[in-house]
Amino acid sequence: MKKRADKLKDGVNLHKELEGANHLFLTGFAKLKVSQDNELRKTVRQAGGSYQVVKNNVVQKAAEGTGKEPLFEKLTGMNSLAYTSGDPVALAKALTVYAKTNPAFVFKAGMVEGRVVDLAGIQEISSLPSKDELYAKILWLINSPAQRLVTTINGVGRNLAVVIDQGVKENKFQA
Repeated sequence: MKKRADKLKDGVNLHKELEGANHLFLTGFAKLKVSQDNELRKTVRQAGGSYQVVKNNVVQKAAEGTGKEPLFEKLTGMNSLAYTSGDPVALAKALTVYAKTNPAFVFKAGMVEGRVVDLAGIQEISSLPSKDELYAKILWLINSPAQRLVTTINGVGRNLAVVIDQGVKENKFQA
């Protein structure tokens, strides 16, 4: 059993983690096997997040003063926390895919950009395109007019060259 000092130290560390995390997903993990838990942790790390099993009273005390208290008000059962300060969509997608293959893993609630979201909100977030996909679309939109302009300018010269070539082949130019 942990000593009181160790528990306090864990609470302080969790408080720091909660302060730094902009996006949190509260989940239930009852009846997960160790291998499934390891797979979940790996999935969360690959999505750029962190995963931690939390005690209800410890996380409630650690959340005090962070602005994330509403998420932890009525905790019951076994809970875990997946969080990131990066892309919430990537983490939500990774957790949703994992939850589909492991029905013992369930979402309870989430907090994205300071707002508490329910299960439907988490599903909506997971269906959004990731930051990388959005960046690619924006760059394509920025680049597209330039490509069209270059194609048009090149088309005029190419068409002129074709007309001159046909004129030379048909001896239309007399010297």
